[in-house]
Amino acid sequence: MKQLLAVLAIAALAACSDQTPPPVAKKAEPAPTPVAKAPEAPKPEPKAEEPKPDPNKELAQKVKRALEQDGKIQAQAIDVTANNGTVSLWGTAATASERTRAGATAAKVDGVKTVENKIAVVKGS
Repeated sequence: MKQLLAVLAIAALAACSDQTPPPVAKKAEPAPTPVAKAPEAPKPEPKAEEPKPDPNKELAQKVKRALEQDGKIQAQAIDVTANNGTVSLWGTAATASERTRAGATAAKVDGVKTVENKIAVVKGS
């Protein structure tokens, strides 16, 4: 009987070693998470045309430059405004002739229709 038990034990061991282990199931990889697209940046609207410069300001600047170029006029003491071709001169002049000269210089600028000379004569200015 001992022999029978020994044979059964050997047979059982031999049977165990001949078996291949059952295949191991691979873990399923998680499905890739769908990636949401970033919202598209809104397309820039076409730029409106740059606003045209104010013709009144341009005319006033032209008159001011003309006054500054005249060496006999203290242009820094004179302000210039314009409205549809009418130029107004404001400020002070040292003499009546400087006041008159400023008005005449302004009248010669292209685009000036009339000149309102409101320059005050102040000695020592």
